[in-house]
Amino acid sequence: MFNKILIANRGEIACRVAATCRRLGIRTVAVYSDADADARHVAFCDEAVHIGGPAARDSYLRADHIIEMARETGAKAIHPGYGFLSENEAFAEACAAAGLVFIGPPASAINAMGSKSAAKQLMEKAAVPLVPGYHGEDQDPALLRREADRIGYPVLLKASAGGGGKGMRVVESGDGFEAALASV
Repeated sequence: MFNKILIANRGEIACRVAATCRRLGIRTVAVYSDADADARHVAFCDEAVHIGGPAARDSYLRADHIIEMARETGAKAIHPGYGFLSENEAFAEACAAAGLVFIGPPASAINAMGSKSAAKQLMEKAAVPLVPGYHGEDQDPALLRREADRIGYPVLLKASAGGGGKGMRVVESGDGFEAALASV
């Protein structure tokens, strides 16, 4: 077990991680940007270190600086919370290279889950129940239409690189399939 972790996040998620650590007897280090100097998570943790300017790119996304702060404070692990660096394969690898434990999935899992279609294929191989759908590499419109017809309507079309719900279209019937596919 660790005696101290750095929480590479802010706000409510950082407070929740810190509360759990407190129950487990683990000391916590908060990180904060200029904008968050007076935030609740800063006071809630056992220690706090400044990591940069108010923009996330200048603070919470500075993986090298966060790792440096973990080392300086004697933290043995980094909890990324969610968002920011939590799904960053390179950050998980950098933690390991620095001798720190990344509290989250291994870099290989982050990589595998980075592609939604590849992730669904992995889950399918592991016999995880899935919503019916097509997630193959062949993206020929005629094949996609046949798959939608096979699955049954309504279907949801999702761009493989849309991100955050962008590029999603509900198709209520085969009549609107081609137009919806063209708009994704």
